[in-house]
Amino acid sequence: MKKDVRKSLLLAASLLTLAGCSIQDHIPPSGTPAVQTRMYYIAAEEVVWNYVPEGRNVFSGEPFTKMDSVFAVRSPSGPHPRIGSSYLKARYVEYTDASFTTPKPTTPEWTHLGILGPVIRAVVGDSVKVVFKNKTSITTSIHVHGLLYPKSSEGSGNSSGDPASLVAPNGTHTYQFFARNESGPGPNQGSSVVWVYHSGVNFTQTDMYAGLVGAIVVTKRDMATADARPKDVDRELVTLYNIFDENESPYLKKNIATYLPGFTNPNPADFMMSNKMHSINGYIMGNLPGLTMNKGEHVRWYLLGLGDVQGVHTAHWHGNVSVMSQRNTDVIELLPAVAVVADMTPDDPGKWAFHCHVSNHAAVGMDSFYTVNP
Repeated sequence: MKKDVRKSLLLAASLLTLAGCSIQDHIPPSGTPAVQTRMYYIAAEEVVWNYVPEGRNVFSGEPFTKMDSVFAVRSPSGPHPRIGSSYLKARYVEYTDASFTTPKPTTPEWTHLGILGPVIRAVVGDSVKVVFKNKTSITTSIHVHGLLYPKSSEGSGNSSGDPASLVAPNGTHTYQFFARNESGPGPNQGSSVVWVYHSGVNFTQTDMYAGLVGAIVVTKRDMATADARPKDVDRELVTLYNIFDENESPYLKKNIATYLPGFTNPNPADFMMSNKMHSINGYIMGNLPGLTMNKGEHVRWYLLGLGDVQGVHTAHWHGNVSVMSQRNTDVIELLPAVAVVADMTPDDPGKWAFHCHVSNHAAVGMDSFYTVNP
């Protein structure tokens, strides 16, 4: 244990030195759990992703309308060709070790993550080491928000980024991060905060539109369990409100070749609209599973946003309210790359709508349910 702590402190010291900081400012007080390096083995993999796996509009409970069909039904020919609900995409998958042969099992409480990668956790003062393998056919990376990192772990393809942190197909890279004080909750926040991580190779977001995104949760040291969860929370839920614009995906040509052979495009605007999936965790029209809780539990929602100028969302709960930034609300404002925390103690059992309150977003599928058991 002492050796592990020493390694963690040395790693943290090197990261802080690169950032021009002193580790003395970031060591947690005595009497709290020991700092450690938290290891993750994450791969980027290609999958065929179905935005409507149940094959119906679960939210409305009705057969697909004409509008639903624009996004959910494949049309290989005719005046309005459409790819439909299934696309080749990429996502982050966690493995048990550096051999990348055995995916880490997903427990039932996390089935709601959908397209999202694994939750990366840390306690303030911890280091995080991610061994990353790119199993896709495109160059990918991991770029984190909120944590401290050296240039070699930036994972950004902008003009000042380190190319060594971008990973070509079949390549591997080890990213090193540190949860400094500022990575955790501020004075008026709760026991944990959330940040977003994503692939940052293409600064115009094409690799994010492919599906490479996940959440980072950082917990206060005196409020953390051994596995870095906030000990005052009964249930954690992560939701990403995002318009996955498949027109901007690096897989667009492959998807056209697969689902629309002999493709001609007599109505470009119609075709482009059909590829804009207004989703929550990669699902549309109420197909997102697993948002469940019990009455009276302390439920912590981590809400993420992504996208471009259209990525302005208002996440709305029916039936119950939450607390965000010391205010009671049932609507949370989300912008691209923004990550917020909302705490809920549900007192109204039932199956309730959880959807974007931007009316045209809700109309085309940015809808879901959450269930409060009695």
